[in-house]
Amino acid sequence: MARAINKLNVKQVASLKEGRHSDGGGLYLRVTSRGARSWVFMTAECGKRVEIGLGGAQSVSLATARRLAGEMREAVAMGQNPRTVITPNEEPQPKRAPAFAEFADDYITSVESGWRNPVHRQQWRNSLRDHAASLNDKPVDEIDTDDVLAVLRPIWTEKAETAKRVRGRIEKILDAAKARGHRPRDASNPAMLRGHLALLLPKQDRLQRGHHAALPFKEAPAFFAKLRQREAVAARCLEFVILTAARSGEALGASWGEIDLTERLWTIPAARMKAKAEHVVPLSAGAIDLLRRIAPAVVTPNIPIFAVNGATRSNMAMSMLLRRMGYGHVTTHGFRSTFRDWAGDKTDFAREIVEQALAHTIQNKAERAYRRGTAVDRRRELMENWLLFLNQEI
Repeated sequence: MARAINKLNVKQVASLKEGRHSDGGGLYLRVTSRGARSWVFMTAECGKRVEIGLGGAQSVSLATARRLAGEMREAVAMGQNPRTVITPNEEPQPKRAPAFAEFADDYITSVESGWRNPVHRQQWRNSLRDHAASLNDKPVDEIDTDDVLAVLRPIWTEKAETAKRVRGRIEKILDAAKARGHRPRDASNPAMLRGHLALLLPKQDRLQRGHHAALPFKEAPAFFAKLRQREAVAARCLEFVILTAARSGEALGASWGEIDLTERLWTIPAARMKAKAEHVVPLSAGAIDLLRRIAPAVVTPNIPIFAVNGATRSNMAMSMLLRRMGYGHVTTHGFRSTFRDWAGDKTDFAREIVEQALAHTIQNKAERAYRRGTAVDRRRELMENWLLFLNQEI
């Protein structure tokens, strides 16, 4: 039976999501995660499947792509090279460098398996989508200093930490493009900071780059009461972050398989911890109640607890929540400092217990002895006291 052809329509071409979508007869629409759309013809050369690009979907219509695919199928049937359909009488043309959006998507896909935090993958894509869109359609070999400055100047001082990350990510992508031969070997990287952009951009405030603004612990109960009135997934994740004194990435990447509701423990594997060591978090009654409230009817161990439609949220969701609540002046990470200040000023718990609750690396040998024994019971008492403080009458 002959395979169906002409399976797509114009509306689908404009709306289909990431993936490779068959129109039949070897013609496919390729859609990247950043929305770039192009036509490819699949055929065999020397026993291997290969793709032959037919052009972007914006410049090559569905009808034209089908005509080209038909001519290429005919060429294959005649034993001819199908590439002659698109370049019949021309000398081979030098390969054009890919656009920034296309190459960035391919680069992230190729390296993200080595990132221990799944949220990091989403943050890479989100930051480039939100702040580097002006580079998307520009070939990577044509991006220069002015292009990078156009991306960074609007956020360099206002969103210093975000700007630092965006710059670093652009630099890595352009370095990778050079390594792949898409930029000249002797070309400097226009996103390089030292000796280049540092001379062209204003100096960022030091506190803005390195300090995580924290909420004074005396204001924490009032904030916590307001937070619990919010229904968004981001609110539940931030509530969990505060109750456990965890890093945001640890909470965002938490799966149901890491939770033991019976023993009231959250075991974070070493691969997801900053210190590369497994961390056991004793869960307070409040944290257990939160998890029971949001637990699905059927729990799947590897599904993220705070996912939306199966997708892990990014830290930006909690940052936006804080802004909507009128707390844009503090950071999610800063709640760890809020917890530490409260524990130091209002409790008699030993410093090593507090440091272990925060999963900080301990250098002192005597303090490390606590870590070897985990001191879970003492830390559980600490977290229950923290819950009582947060729930006190305002």
